[in-house]
Amino acid sequence: MVQLSRRGLLQKTGISAIAATGFAGCLGRGGGSLDSVTVAYVPIFPNMQHYVMEQEGYYEDVPRDVTVERFSSGPSVVKAFASGDVDVALFGITPAMVLADRGKEAGILAANSKNGFKIMGTTELAERYDQDGPATFERFEQEKGRKIRFGAPPDGSVPDIVLRYWIQEDLGVGEMASTINKSKVPPARAVQTIQSGDLDATIIQEPFATIIGQDERFGELAWSGDILSNHPVTVLFASQQVLDDSELAQSLVEQHTAATQFTAESPDTAAAHAASVIGSGVSEELATTAMDSQASDYISDPHAITDQATTMSEFVANVGNIEQPVGTENLFAFDPYDAIQE
Repeated sequence: MVQLSRRGLLQKTGISAIAATGFAGCLGRGGGSLDSVTVAYVPIFPNMQHYVMEQEGYYEDVPRDVTVERFSSGPSVVKAFASGDVDVALFGITPAMVLADRGKEAGILAANSKNGFKIMGTTELAERYDQDGPATFERFEQEKGRKIRFGAPPDGSVPDIVLRYWIQEDLGVGEMASTINKSKVPPARAVQTIQSGDLDATIIQEPFATIIGQDERFGELAWSGDILSNHPVTVLFASQQVLDDSELAQSLVEQHTAATQFTAESPDTAAAHAASVIGSGVSEELATTAMDSQASDYISDPHAITDQATTMSEFVANVGNIEQPVGTENLFAFDPYDAIQE
């Protein structure tokens, strides 16, 4: 049986108590077996497998009762996961790193998506970057008397980490803080903010990159797959109780893998499923168009993202969201995926 619900962070009993009593007290390993499992997701395009699993009935094949809960952001899922309110989450890999760093016994069962961002900017900036490359930043500031205004999610988020890597390592133009003027802009607001003229550029996921790209006033500067090849975006993350139940863990990975295959074979249908669940202005037509983007790249194999996860973990630590880089052995749970490959 699959139950669906939608809730805000502060509407959930016990979530607000985390802030009052401290995060650390909610961490650790729970006891007992699971008769049911709660799957949390953030309604973003990179979590495509969830929409397929929900709409195609794949959760019905999981040998436990499944309750699906929708959250507005990665940080809200982190708090719910830390408190034990959810057992499985589809969210960004950097929130998974935060939980692992803070002592939560859990692991990544599968990758969801990789190479999932485009750096979009005004046509003027895109043309300048095409011509001047890394020198664009310095020349822009010299001519305009200000730094390029970039919109991106909060420090330590997946797009923020990829943006930092692009500026500091790929282009080698200096620390991000001294190179651009970054504003914290959530993905859903990025389109409106850049179209209003308040930003010169943004790093953005699908389908928002497609919306911006359809406006002749804007163009693409770079694709994240060319910046940090095969970098992870979102993952399937499970509690220790789920990991200890090999039948449950393997079933979740098996259904996830089937959803990835479905997405590859029937992208238009998968897009329609995503649009129906996400809502918020994501039409079926937009979702279908966005599936053709380089930034729509869906996988399940957790081994495929380990190298870049290590690199990203170092940047998350530098930002200060975790105390030190999280090792692969403390972040991934490979056994369930490996078992279904045999």
